[in-house]
Amino acid sequence: MSLIVFTLILLGGAFCAGMLGSLTGLGGGVILIPLLTLGFGYDIRYAIGASLIASIATSSGAAAAYIREGITNIRIGMFLEIATTSGAIAGAVIAVLIPTHIVAIMFGLVLLFSSLMSLRKKVVHISTNSAFAEKLKLGSSYPSPEGVVNYGVKNVGGGYLIMTLAGILSGILGIGSGAVKVVAMDIMMRVPFKVSTTTSNFMVGITTATGAVVYLQRGYIQPGLALPVIIGVLAGSLLGTRILIRADVKWLRLLFSIVIGIMALEMIYNGMMGKV
Repeated sequence: MSLIVFTLILLGGAFCAGMLGSLTGLGGGVILIPLLTLGFGYDIRYAIGASLIASIATSSGAAAAYIREGITNIRIGMFLEIATTSGAIAGAVIAVLIPTHIVAIMFGLVLLFSSLMSLRKKVVHISTNSAFAEKLKLGSSYPSPEGVVNYGVKNVGGGYLIMTLAGILSGILGIGSGAVKVVAMDIMMRVPFKVSTTTSNFMVGITTATGAVVYLQRGYIQPGLALPVIIGVLAGSLLGTRILIRADVKWLRLLFSIVIGIMALEMIYNGMMGKV
């Protein structure tokens, strides 16, 4: 395969990853890592390094647009970022000690869990805060075609613990752990899906930047691989923000589930077969 063809395929894959990451809050790694490992045969640690850079680009491209539209809950994002950042540092240090096929299986299991959780019955969101959420003023509102929707937040402690796990997984797997973040905010804290998705996008960049420092120090980030990935992901994430604002939440959940479910099964199989 020539360098031009490789670059064009990588740009196309990164574009799709950025758009999906922007729509679902995943950060784009769920497409990039399988593409680089299964499609191009890269060592999964180099794929994770590129994915971390891509997640930063996705977050940078999408976060500004979502904040401008008034959907992202910045207060929740900044509070939970304390948990994910500390977890990401620990995860990145641990990751270089784990065999690559084990990392691939872990990656697949996390994605499979997130896929199944997204198919659950619709979560009933609340309009009032729990006592702790009220003290932190985490409740807010967001615009919708039907008008402004007010929402409350609960189970702040449980959400914080899950976010710490999300940070550890981000450092190990390089996926931005957006899948776990969305599930934590949507199910545990009862934050509406669009808000949890956009807030996850806001958080992903900070979390992955923390883990990326460790991967950079270990030599697992290749500039020649990262550059086309950043360009494609950034373009895709900007398109995704325009789509999400008008999208039906039901279809977003279905898209979220199908895509990461397929990727999960592929990664688990190839990890068990020792192909990554």
